Amino acid sequence: MAIAFMSVSGDPFCTSAWNGFLINLKHMVKFMFAQDIGGFIIFMGVVFITLINTLLFWGFTKIGKTSGADPLIPLIAVFVLSYLASMITIGLFNDAIRAILMCVAIDMDLNYGTPKYGPPTFHKKLESIDGRFAKNFNN
Repeated sequence: MAIAFMSVSGDPFCTSAWNGFLINLKHMVKFMFAQDIGGFIIFMGVVFITLINTLLFWGFTKIGKTSGADPLIPLIAVFVLSYLASMITIGLFNDAIRAILMCVAIDMDLNYGTPKYGPPTFHKKLESIDGRFAKNFNN
C-alpha cells in the first residue's frame, strides 16, 4: 500500500506507508466488503479449476486404462498441483482488487471525497453504484 500511495502522491516511503495505513483504516468497510466478494469469487474459481482438472485426469485414466494400477496417488498429485497453480494464477486478481481499491481511496482522499481520475467507464460504474458522485462526473 505504501508503494501505491508513494507513486500517486510523490511522498517519501515512510510517509506514504503511514498515509496508506490511515487510508486503509478510513475505508476499512469498503475494502473488507470488496475483499470478501473478490475472495469468494477467487475461491470458487480455484475450486472449479481444481475439480475440473482432477475429473479430466480421472476420465483420461479410465479411457486409457491398460493396467490394474490404482490411480489414487496420481489423482492426488494432479489435485494438489492444480490447486497450487490455480491459487498462484487466480491469486493475482486478489492483488489487483487491493491495488484498485487503494488507488480509488487515494484519489478520493486527495480530491476531497470525490474520485477525479480514471476512465469514463469507471466513473459510470461508480455512478451506478453510488449516485452521490453523479453530479461531479457530469461536469
